[in-house]
Amino acid sequence: MTTAAHTRTVKEQTFDVLRQYDLTTLFSNPGSTEVGFLADLPADISFVLGLHEGSVVGMASGSALATGRPALVLLHTTAGYGNAVSALATARANRAPLVVIVGQQDRRHLPHEPFLAGRLDGLAGEYPVWQHTPARPQDVPGAVARAWHEAQEGRGPAVVVVPMDDWFAEADDDVAQAAPRGPLAVRGGRTASDDALAALATLLTAADSPCLVAGAGNDTAAGWEALVTLAERLDCPVHQEPFGARAGFPQDHRLFAGHLPAVRPALREVLAPYDTVLTVGAAAFRQYTYAPGDFTEPGTRVAVITDDPEEAHRSPGELVLLAEPADTVRRLAPLVPAVPRSPAPHRPTAPQPPAPGEPLRAAHVLAALAERLDPNAVVVEETPSSRPDLHRLLPARAPLGFLSAAMGGLGFAMPAAIGVRNGAPDRPVVAVLGDGSSLYSVQALWSAAHYGIGVLFVVLANGRYAIMDRLSEREGSAAPAWPAFTELSVSTLAKGLGCPAERVEDHTALLSVLDKVLPTLADRREPLVLEVAVEADAHYSS
Repeated sequence: MTTAAHTRTVKEQTFDVLRQYDLTTLFSNPGSTEVGFLADLPADISFVLGLHEGSVVGMASGSALATGRPALVLLHTTAGYGNAVSALATARANRAPLVVIVGQQDRRHLPHEPFLAGRLDGLAGEYPVWQHTPARPQDVPGAVARAWHEAQEGRGPAVVVVPMDDWFAEADDDVAQAAPRGPLAVRGGRTASDDALAALATLLTAADSPCLVAGAGNDTAAGWEALVTLAERLDCPVHQEPFGARAGFPQDHRLFAGHLPAVRPALREVLAPYDTVLTVGAAAFRQYTYAPGDFTEPGTRVAVITDDPEEAHRSPGELVLLAEPADTVRRLAPLVPAVPRSPAPHRPTAPQPPAPGEPLRAAHVLAALAERLDPNAVVVEETPSSRPDLHRLLPARAPLGFLSAAMGGLGFAMPAAIGVRNGAPDRPVVAVLGDGSSLYSVQALWSAAHYGIGVLFVVLANGRYAIMDRLSEREGSAAPAWPAFTELSVSTLAKGLGCPAERVEDHTALLSVLDKVLPTLADRREPLVLEVAVEADAHYSS
């Protein structure tokens, strides 16, 4: 008796590609157009459920940033893809490589635009680094392989749209060979020429009072080491770029001089003492509210090192090197003579603990965290009104020690913290959020609880959009147009999602919880939401 040979399907071949590229953790909120792909999911593919597509993409983004490798996302057709657009925009701005498979209706009746048929081209605008709908089912595995390379090279979401019937089509082995054959098949990198390095070294050598600006693009172990070496040879201050999504330099180093302002008059004032400014891993200079005038005082020379072409082309620098930051700075440092300048060290001061009966403020909470937090911890931030205090009091002391949403939109921190811990399980992770911010992705807490992701979520609860209140005041408004939401209880919501939670309202209780939780955070397998009642600060400085 003979048995007919098994005919391999596109679905089976795609799973082979996913294994080859180490895309074996799948972040998703599934819909009917994806059920065929998910039915009988192989045992070696881990499924991570998020209860909203924004949280799905946020968790995947955190994982990708923690590992440095693309993460896999599966989204439903129009509704799911549309819900995820803001998170995909944040992933692009944060340089998080994602392979995103988006479901589509059955290819055989798409011309009749059936129920759930998606008009998906352009739905996410220019935020995907690549989007493709394969011409035939047999092209799907190769498209997924290419998406990995596009995501890795473009450092953002690469999207493949797959009609639901494609998964069951007979595979074509010849077509699969057309794609790159593995993660190392495409190699490249931007290396600065010797002439370009010599020109930059000449500029720095001629400087009497240089400073360095560290950006998110320098947030690697090699990047930190190289920039420390250069800073110590120049013996000059190092600032962090305005609104940086990651730290590009150890912020507890004696040469760290704080975060640059995000408005031009204040930026000019901070940079005025320097005749030469070199920005590494960022554009020169990212700002927030508009103000007229140049970024620097006349006569200040500006140079930039970045591997991002868009950052390079929008930087008003005298010399811009489009090259990998860590390698460039490592090669640059020996070309610059060591010059002792002994700048004054930057020593932020922590606030005094509140007196008995005095309300807690965000600075009290952040100072308590700073005293107790492991230097290797990752702090994921989404607290707009308290961000200056966080930058001042809670320095990043290791690469990936600080992570925020580069796009500025809310809803990133909570799921991203889960993804970071998933991707780097040996590192303690703390998310610091405002109560208003937490609501944009509060459903992510279910995923943290269900999958045993031991993140500490510190929610600074002031019952209002404090940053918006302050901005309204700047515009001369006597009172904001929106109400406070003091009835909100994030700890109650967390418990309803199955996540352990506590609420504290005084300094003694705060310290008690932190002393109990933080020493266990590296090994913790249960999340905790710590809702801290704080009084909104009366001012905010960007």
